[in-house]
Amino acid sequence: MREPSFWWQRDSGWPAAALSPLASIYGVISGARMARTGTRAPVPVICVGNFTLGGSGKTPTAMTLARLLTEAGHKPMILSRGYGGDAAGPLMVDPLIHNATQTGDEALLLAHAAPTIVARDRIAGARMAAQYGATVIVMDDGLQNSSLQKNFALAVIDGQRGIGNGKVFPAGPLRAPMATQWSRIHALLVISESDSARALIAEAQSRAFPVFYGRLQPNGAAVVALQGHKALAFAGIGNPDKFFATIEAAGIAAPVRKRFSDHHVYSNEEAADLLMKAEHEGLDLVTTEKDLARMSGRPGLAALKSRARALPVTLGISEEPKLRDLILSAIRH
Repeated sequence: MREPSFWWQRDSGWPAAALSPLASIYGVISGARMARTGTRAPVPVICVGNFTLGGSGKTPTAMTLARLLTEAGHKPMILSRGYGGDAAGPLMVDPLIHNATQTGDEALLLAHAAPTIVARDRIAGARMAAQYGATVIVMDDGLQNSSLQKNFALAVIDGQRGIGNGKVFPAGPLRAPMATQWSRIHALLVISESDSARALIAEAQSRAFPVFYGRLQPNGAAVVALQGHKALAFAGIGNPDKFFATIEAAGIAAPVRKRFSDHHVYSNEEAADLLMKAEHEGLDLVTTEKDLARMSGRPGLAALKSRARALPVTLGISEEPKLRDLILSAIRH
């Protein structure tokens, strides 16, 4: 299901007002869950999460933190819920064996950065990580999950969208009341800063939280291969417009853009339509790594998977050494 547009409008009008009673109930429940005291894992836990539903850049952030920890001499393992997959786990992900139907698309990408465990039961997943020799766990999308105690929690926000209308689901995109969420984090990472993020940044600074800034950087070789070509860009992620903006900033012409809902599973008919449109208009098919990973293990999508090119991105973080030192200090203590 695609998120409603009024979530991201300051004046969200009657839809948000009509849903406010449900939002109040949801906020009480989600806040109470977050306030629980979690289980202490066998090794330190570094959490990457966000305040809102939808995409913010958590996956590339988790991959970057895994790299920083590896370079610092640690053996990180990433703990993922495996959203979109049917494996309850705990399961060590092998991209050569597993597909998105089993583990979800995000876990397949994370496994290229560090050993990744899919587990709906995060406590069981943490125990498996320790058994496999992890010295630290990077918990992906775990800010609202209180099952494990966190040594350090980094909230990631999309600077272009901020927290939208600032209301709790279903009246807005917030996963829990902001007062509760502020109390569970240690630092803020803003990806692609804009006016929408200014109030949130000011609030973080008033609370003495370190604020870091990130930018998604497309793979240079992939950009060169696509320049001079016209593309049909398509994406089924939390914020497809962020992907399209990355393409545009890289100088890749994409006259046709197709948006799908987050974690969208393409049907055979949709795949055929994309292939036909690209063939008819002489366009290259370009998508995200997540979308391409989601096609694995689905015979009806084999033709689309073979024709589409992914545009890989990495996350560059300002003051990266400072963030690394903050995390290492949290692990030591």
